[in-house]
Amino acid sequence: MTLLAFSQPLVPGRFLAREKRFLIHCHVDGVLTGAHTNNSGSLRGLLVPGMAILLSRATNPRRALPYTLEMVRPANSWVGVNTSVPGRMFRLAVAQGTLPEMAGYIRLHAEVRHGTSRLDFVVEGTAGQLWVETKNVTLAEEGVARFPDAVTARGTKHLKALTSMAKAGDATAVFFGIQRTDCYAFGPAEGIDAAFARAFHEALAAGVQMLPYVLEPSPEGIRLGHRLPLAPE
Repeated sequence: MTLLAFSQPLVPGRFLAREKRFLIHCHVDGVLTGAHTNNSGSLRGLLVPGMAILLSRATNPRRALPYTLEMVRPANSWVGVNTSVPGRMFRLAVAQGTLPEMAGYIRLHAEVRHGTSRLDFVVEGTAGQLWVETKNVTLAEEGVARFPDAVTARGTKHLKALTSMAKAGDATAVFFGIQRTDCYAFGPAEGIDAAFARAFHEALAAGVQMLPYVLEPSPEGIRLGHRLPLAPE
């Protein structure tokens, strides 16, 4: 089982409030402090005052905020919110050969330009070449994981680029890392971003692979779980 382990134990805390997009206020050992969050989404339904959270310590002692928000617990299970996790998990899973859809791909290159677009990864091997974007998913609606949780012009642009590439004959995919374990299916959040939802369906019809995988968060690390089916329309 592929495990994206934390380099040091996470620090428990209590969420108090979010200020702007990248700062939260929290209690750690009863002391009021601040923490960075790299998640620019709305985190809809996840930030409940007083709830348990898990933080990683900053490795740079000169950084203004001593912690980074990794997980929140709004109900009975952890939800991962660090947006770097899906990309790191994809890289690790390709290296370990634990993603069935990546069989035959043995080399990975990050941040590669294709025309006017810069994509997260290109993987290569006996299976050929595959261009991959990764997305972090935290939103759930009635048991269906949804993306995005806020309007994302950048995400729509990525899908349109992958669609054009697929129509030109390139193999393309989107790896959706769903950092929660309470969902049975995945689909675009049409009610939040209709443009993204249209681009999602156009990409799917053009042959872009949609790979929604559960990433199981725990205080020890993030485990690669099972692939979710696409939700019916």
